[in-house]
Amino acid sequence: MAEIQGHYEPAFEKLVDFFRDKFSKDEEVGAAININVNGKDVVDIWAGYTGEDKTTPWSSDTIVNVYSSTKTIAAIAVLLAQERGLLSVDDSVAKHWPEFAQNGKEKVLIRHVMSHNSGLSGWQDPITVEQVCDVPYSTAKLAEQAPWWEPGSGSGYHATTQGHLLGEIVKRASGIPMKQFIAEELSKPLKADFQIGAKEEDWPRIAPVIPPPPRTLDESQLDKNGIMFKSFFNPRTDANFSRMPAWRNADMSAVNGHATAKGLNRILRAVTLSGTSHDDTKLLSPKTVEEIFRIQSETTDHCIGIPVRFGIGFALGGGPSAQVFDYLPQEKMCFWTGWGGSFAICDLHRGVTFTYVMNKMGSGIIGNDRSIEYARMAWQILKQGEATELRECLTILAYPAG
Repeated sequence: MAEIQGHYEPAFEKLVDFFRDKFSKDEEVGAAININVNGKDVVDIWAGYTGEDKTTPWSSDTIVNVYSSTKTIAAIAVLLAQERGLLSVDDSVAKHWPEFAQNGKEKVLIRHVMSHNSGLSGWQDPITVEQVCDVPYSTAKLAEQAPWWEPGSGSGYHATTQGHLLGEIVKRASGIPMKQFIAEELSKPLKADFQIGAKEEDWPRIAPVIPPPPRTLDESQLDKNGIMFKSFFNPRTDANFSRMPAWRNADMSAVNGHATAKGLNRILRAVTLSGTSHDDTKLLSPKTVEEIFRIQSETTDHCIGIPVRFGIGFALGGGPSAQVFDYLPQEKMCFWTGWGGSFAICDLHRGVTFTYVMNKMGSGIIGNDRSIEYARMAWQILKQGEATELRECLTILAYPAG
């Protein structure tokens, strides 16, 4: 029986038991869940080990590469830059980065990049992972190329490129690199255990991801000139890339964030609780947070092939998203996930922030079976408790987990 560390509010005992069961069945190796309601942690648990050899226990300060859940923090960084008057999401990218205007991109807006609508979901020329990690080089290549579809007309998931693009925009607007901006303006003041890449001194704390099962996709059936293929197969993805020093040192705010579940949650609460008496971050005004909920597209995504409602920096509940993400609340909510399973959800209607991180990856690009079930169960419990003290979180009777 897996030993669960941390604490949780009694109402969530069913979720904790379900989490424990996943370890007993070897579906999890190491993982953590943090659920915050109105500024108080109602669930802060972790269990398992940092590696497949199961020798080093997962601890409260174990960090892991959360892949595309990183994008949620990059979005908050851009919104904070807007709050500070450094840019507007309605600015053209070229206003801050003139070289970007090449090949018909002069009208691409920052919000197009944030909503995967810029037409730059991948690299036109062949590129290696080492070159992708050489961020100045790979970012300059994006500035040179033409969009693959009309910017603003629909989404095509910018799996890796979004971080390069937003990183350059923030650097031009603020004068410092994105990873430094996030460290100094978000992680440090909030005491959040989150960083883009990972400082070498923190490498011993990293739980290396365990790659997902091999793809069952028949590549011969894919259009080699199609947007999906060009986006996901240049370069070919391999979870073991995240062990490379070049990966850990790079400033890639779409894919290489390293965090604890609690650290990720701490920053996301700047969105969830903005404008409420529970917001102790005081980073984003309600007006700025409302930018997230300006719908940019709700089409079938060119790259991931499913209908998604994208706001600015996050996917949104409702509309076509409800067809795919039916386990999530459909009121005022924004979210995104990471390759293999990590999850970040901001439910503004209930004041709930949910984060999940793990090392054993599932096969999905958007969450995994485990994260979906954890989220589904969490909101079942939350909805059942809306008429009780759970909604206001006035009293947290935290049980030690065990």
